[in-house]
Amino acid sequence: MTDDKPLTGKVALVAGGTRGGGRGIAVELGAAGAIVYVTGRSSAAGRSDLDRPETIEETAARITNAGGAAIPVRTDHSRPEEVRALVDRIAAEQHGRLDILVNSVWGGDGLADWEHPLWEQDLDTGFRLLRRAVDTHIITSRFALPLMIASGGHLVAEITDGNTARYRGSFFYDLAKSAVIRLAVAQAAELKPHGIAAVAVTPGFLRSEAMLDGFGVTEATWRDGAAKDPHFAYSETPAYLGRAIAALAADPDVMAKTGRALATWDLYKEYGFTDADGTQPDWLAYWDKELVGQYGPLGQAL
Repeated sequence: MTDDKPLTGKVALVAGGTRGGGRGIAVELGAAGAIVYVTGRSSAAGRSDLDRPETIEETAARITNAGGAAIPVRTDHSRPEEVRALVDRIAAEQHGRLDILVNSVWGGDGLADWEHPLWEQDLDTGFRLLRRAVDTHIITSRFALPLMIASGGHLVAEITDGNTARYRGSFFYDLAKSAVIRLAVAQAAELKPHGIAAVAVTPGFLRSEAMLDGFGVTEATWRDGAAKDPHFAYSETPAYLGRAIAALAADPDVMAKTGRALATWDLYKEYGFTDADGTQPDWLAYWDKELVGQYGPLGQAL
């Protein structure tokens, strides 16, 4: 283990590492020295029903380019038998070791209804969102936690949107993201006797691949997106979230944070990491300066 590779020898599973925050986390854990199993439904063998071009193999290649070790495994985390097989494979290949679990599965793009109240929404669509965004996390933890407990693992990170009780603007979306925070709280309580921390972590305005596409820009030209929405100028890359998770995973005192809902805008102050361009975006500070009058406060962190 070295200062620039503090996670050398650690084994991580990033569930939902195909794109967005999950990809950023997988790459940064690998850059910090961890062996990273990166999973998702989109692979070189075929796309998921989201029909996005990103694949787990591309994420693995980015981990390798960052100096890390990556194992891509195509997995549908809504299928218990596939998750069980994944965890069995990790146990066999890594001599019974799993140190870090990141639950970053989402799959809800296109399912959230931002225009209608609950009583005007399609229930099947809403429940499908919950199955993809919540059930997948439960299934993954159900099979991964015994391996972590047996091998002395130390961190479960649940990736969410927001770290307060503030309503997120869409019934099923809000329910999913709030539930993920409660998953961290519940796992923290049950894992505490085993010395494993469980936290929920949110980015700020995340500049994911889908978000870049929506603004009609690339990562190289992303600042042009501010012409459509000035708030976009204060967005952050998936690497920022990845570095937050890597910092937590390398913190020997991470148990002090177990059960909490954390955010990149606080964690960068504590750990000193930067975004890919060397900046330190602070979405809460921007919100309090420019948006609180229109939308109210983000709320008190949970």
